[in-house]
Amino acid sequence: MAMADSTCSPLDNPELRLSCFVNKALVNVGGDLAKLVPGRVSTEVDARLAYDTHGIIRRVHDLLRLYDEIAVPPERLLFKIPSTWQGIEASRLLESEGIQTHLTFVYSFAQAAAAAQAGASVIQIFVGHVRDWARNHSGDPEIEAAIQRGEDPGLALVTKAYNYIHKYGHKSKLMAAAVRNKQDIFSLLGVDYIIAPLKVLQSLKESITSPDEKYSYVRRLSPQSAARYDFTAEELTKWDQLSLASAMGPALVELLAAGLDGYVNQAKRVEELLDKIWPPPNV
Repeated sequence: MAMADSTCSPLDNPELRLSCFVNKALVNVGGDLAKLVPGRVSTEVDARLAYDTHGIIRRVHDLLRLYDEIAVPPERLLFKIPSTWQGIEASRLLESEGIQTHLTFVYSFAQAAAAAQAGASVIQIFVGHVRDWARNHSGDPEIEAAIQRGEDPGLALVTKAYNYIHKYGHKSKLMAAAVRNKQDIFSLLGVDYIIAPLKVLQSLKESITSPDEKYSYVRRLSPQSAARYDFTAEELTKWDQLSLASAMGPALVELLAAGLDGYVNQAKRVEELLDKIWPPPNV
């Protein structure tokens, strides 16, 4: 359907035509999902725009216009944006327009706090990616502090971000992703959203636990526990581009770069596929 779109096909510039096709394909998929599921559908913004605030905003406006053409209202939509400073700033500006954003690739408390201050609707932390980095590297102060406290650094980051959001009344919802096992889920019960593989959900279904067990169906995170959490004056700063850059440890730098590279490569593969089948029959 995207390749037959009458808006995209006449474009003479191959890059603009390809970008138009990709946007249309994303919206077609999002529109179909919106018919199948309740709640909101998240659409990714091209990761190649991660360091271009205005480019992100223009792309989201383009996607919104396409969604409007198929009668999917803005309240059903989230736009997934990388948590660079430019992405966080784009989120702030879009949220001020009433457009809901979903900030991803969050690997540090500074990123999570800056995203919450920007008013992002959803903030996504990859629990397992932080843990994997910690197993194979050293030298990140935030991660090493969690390990010294005897905590898993991925779970500790989610807990701290949740407590910050809820203690200080930010509207953001926190999403824990890349959970690797049912113990992760037990440790994060109470977080706003969890993305879990099917095999982990199946293991939960088969679990039989009592409330006094370490891993059991007892809420671990709540607004009440968040209210008791103490933050340092440094953590309560008003985050800006300079302070965020100063707080970037090696884990954030490496994981963010890897995440962006992965998403960019995926986008290029989709574009290469569309380019190979252009022009399609009867177009």
